[in-house]
Amino acid sequence: MTRLLLLCVLLALSACGKKPEDKKPSGPPPTLITVTEVKSGAFEVTEDTLGSLEAVINSKIGAEVAGKVIAVRVVAGTPVKQGETLAVIDASDFLLQNQVEQAEVKRLEALLAQQDKLVERQQSLVARGFLSQNAADDAAAQRAAISEQLAAARARTNIGKRSVAKTTVTAPFSGVIENRMIAAGDYVKLGDPLFQLVSNQRLRAHLPFPESAAPLLARGQLVRLTSPQAPGKVFTASIADIRPVVTESSRALDVIVDLDGAGLLRAGGTVNASVRIAAKAAALVVPEQSVVLRPAGKVVYAIVAAEGKQTAEQRIVQAGAKRGGVIEILAGLKEGEIVAQDGAGFLTHGATVAVKQAPKVGAGGTAPAPPGAKPAAQ
Repeated sequence: MTRLLLLCVLLALSACGKKPEDKKPSGPPPTLITVTEVKSGAFEVTEDTLGSLEAVINSKIGAEVAGKVIAVRVVAGTPVKQGETLAVIDASDFLLQNQVEQAEVKRLEALLAQQDKLVERQQSLVARGFLSQNAADDAAAQRAAISEQLAAARARTNIGKRSVAKTTVTAPFSGVIENRMIAAGDYVKLGDPLFQLVSNQRLRAHLPFPESAAPLLARGQLVRLTSPQAPGKVFTASIADIRPVVTESSRALDVIVDLDGAGLLRAGGTVNASVRIAAKAAALVVPEQSVVLRPAGKVVYAIVAAEGKQTAEQRIVQAGAKRGGVIEILAGLKEGEIVAQDGAGFLTHGATVAVKQAPKVGAGGTAPAPPGAKPAAQ
């Protein structure tokens, strides 16, 4: 009995010594987000597209004379300069023909010299009355005929020299050999293609835009272009032409922009283009991640204080154009309001939020390094 009484006393004392349990807060924990301020500033409205590049100077070099190819000096991919020899065609027949023509020129020159003396003597005889004028006129006519024959022979000689020169195929401009169609030993006819030569100094961009953008585009508008071939480089040009018909396959407008590739871009590559449609001096903008799609439409969550807590307040907005990671807000927000940025997609109207503070920037303009981090190299 004594033991039972002692046990009851111990149980009562232990029950009195227990601390009351803390009550857990009800509801989900606050959502961790970052915030930003609705700002007003200059904003450009643009139409963006992905286009392709083609070479303006892209020619097939053909044979200007017929003959056997005896040497090829370049292959596909070889960079060449203007006037550089690409191939050589056998010129033996042209040289022989030119020698014949030169001999004919010399023969006619000798005949013309002799006829000049004859005409001079006959004119002297006519003046002294020993020869009729008709005979002197016949000699002068023969001299004129020989003179014309000589001119024709000289022209044929010049043509022959040009033919000999054309047996050496040279580059008409500086560029890169895209394709070689011949090899040593081939016989080529007049006009046969020998090489395809491409220059990337002058390029043409074909930019497809939706037909709805037709009223917004015009010749002379400024275009900014970037390409993965030249990271960090921005090329500026203007619209040179807009094709009058819509492409049947893609239902897009073909906008033409000529630009100087400066050797950095290559034909056949892609290019990102942005055409400035309008510029606004003051427009409300927020980061793109602040605008989320909900059943009600596009919304932005404004952060407001209520009952000692920060909550998300849903605002239906009218979004405009996008540019450089920000989006224009046409209606639904005011300048200076604080809105959710990172994490906005996880919010609902009235949700409690916890704002993650951005790292503080030191006096040198950089955020302080974490403990144990190595200093940057000077």
